[in-house]
Amino acid sequence: MGGALRHPVRVARRLAAFVGVTGAGLLEHALRLRLRGRARDARECAAWVHRWSRRTLPRVGIECVWEGTPPEHGMAVSNHLGYIDIPLLATTRPMVFVSKAEVRWWPYVGSLARCAGTLFLKREARGHVAEVVERIAPVVEGGTVVTIFPEGTSSGGDTVLPFRSPLLAPAARCGWPVTPVWIGYEVEDGVVSEDVAYWRDMTFAPHFLNMLSRRRIVGRVVFGEPVSGIRDRKELARRLHAEVCALAQRRVSAIRASDTCAGAPI
Repeated sequence: MGGALRHPVRVARRLAAFVGVTGAGLLEHALRLRLRGRARDARECAAWVHRWSRRTLPRVGIECVWEGTPPEHGMAVSNHLGYIDIPLLATTRPMVFVSKAEVRWWPYVGSLARCAGTLFLKREARGHVAEVVERIAPVVEGGTVVTIFPEGTSSGGDTVLPFRSPLLAPAARCGWPVTPVWIGYEVEDGVVSEDVAYWRDMTFAPHFLNMLSRRRIVGRVVFGEPVSGIRDRKELARRLHAEVCALAQRRVSAIRASDTCAGAPI
């Protein structure tokens, strides 16, 4: 991603659209939620991020396609490539997300995350993990899906890292359904691990501007069947990891089959 920025006119146009649309979203949040004392209402915040994610992503060149049925209750777990996963998933239905604590203080994006009702987690602080676990329960019991990224970090998209289990404790204890989700991206004129995934030592501003320069990005979300009835959180984490890996493998196999058919003589 080094060197001069490609397609500066495209980047400028999309950046202006991003600021304009999300700025309107922040204004709506202030007028409809904050002034009415509803800024901490999980359902209202989830509906807000769902609505504005749908408006924002197409304007910055990102298309969302999903397969399967988005969850209506309980929790969802997904593999994690970077910050764009959250608005991508939010386009499918209202959700509340658990995110790393640093995002709260990112310029501008942090404001969007706070308005979305995000539960911020200090992963290195064990006591804070327990606090966030307790905050998940009233959100789910109030009728809003909570989505977590149990890998604990992002990757380049070529693998699904092992799942950590602490945030799954309330689902195991209460018997909530947990829906496995796989996210993948296709970049028309780039490479997913460099142009979409946010990992290693990348910094936000250069990465975001580079992503805006891509001609077209397709984010694909595949929902599996909910898993329930597993009362041990570690066993639940292993089962969900296997389910997400299976979703990824099925998607890869479908792409290979499609490529084979496309190249076959007629």
